[in-house]
Amino acid sequence: MKVVDLSKPIKFNPADPSFMRVKIRHKPHRIGRLLVRILGLPFRLMPKDFVGWADDTITKMGVHATTHIDAPWHYGETSGGKRAQTIEEIPLDQCIGPGIVLDMTHKKDGEMILPADLDAALEANGGEIGPGTIVLIRTGRDAFIGTKEYWKRGTGMGAEATNWLLDKGVTVCGIDQWGWDLPFHHQIATSKAENRDDLFWEGHRVGQQRPYWHMEQLVNLAALPANGFRVCVFPLKLVGASAAPARVVALVE
Repeated sequence: MKVVDLSKPIKFNPADPSFMRVKIRHKPHRIGRLLVRILGLPFRLMPKDFVGWADDTITKMGVHATTHIDAPWHYGETSGGKRAQTIEEIPLDQCIGPGIVLDMTHKKDGEMILPADLDAALEANGGEIGPGTIVLIRTGRDAFIGTKEYWKRGTGMGAEATNWLLDKGVTVCGIDQWGWDLPFHHQIATSKAENRDDLFWEGHRVGQQRPYWHMEQLVNLAALPANGFRVCVFPLKLVGASAAPARVVALVE
């Protein structure tokens, strides 16, 4: 069995905009020796090979700053007429399931993914989508991770495409770009050009009517077969949060 890591590295990157920048303080081993001395153990009684322990502190990291999964609470206070679930309430049995990759690498930046695109991709894939399937949308925009362009580049899943997935029984899905919808500036420009108040964040807002969970900022989807693998999603159990960083892996037989 081959394990494919679908999660981006968590590290400081000065090219990231401030709202998604991660900062980690790495503490040296000698700090551990000093702490033990403060607790009362003389240096002369410390084991010869005890150099102390390394430690690390995440000093800044938003829950949406790296590979993560969004909860319905992220989309609004209610979902399907009930209180929207927060991330620790995700059913873990829905976090493991058969995976399928739908190739959207042909879609240009700012071009919306439509149900017709998904129909064509599914036919080309040769697989099936049903309840429990974890659908991964491959855009190829993970190639821009680490650059200033990352959050500005991408296609996007709108309301129609998101409902297409949910109609097939999908509850967990994901994409390998910064966000599920079109990049913000494309959404705003289109809303202004068409003078419409229903376009912004439309893929996310589907979750106000129909609960679902989507992953953003996945990587390595190109390393997966079209279908015939399993996906495992392990979000941090952050009580009351709108999302959580997740270690996402695929198991390929």
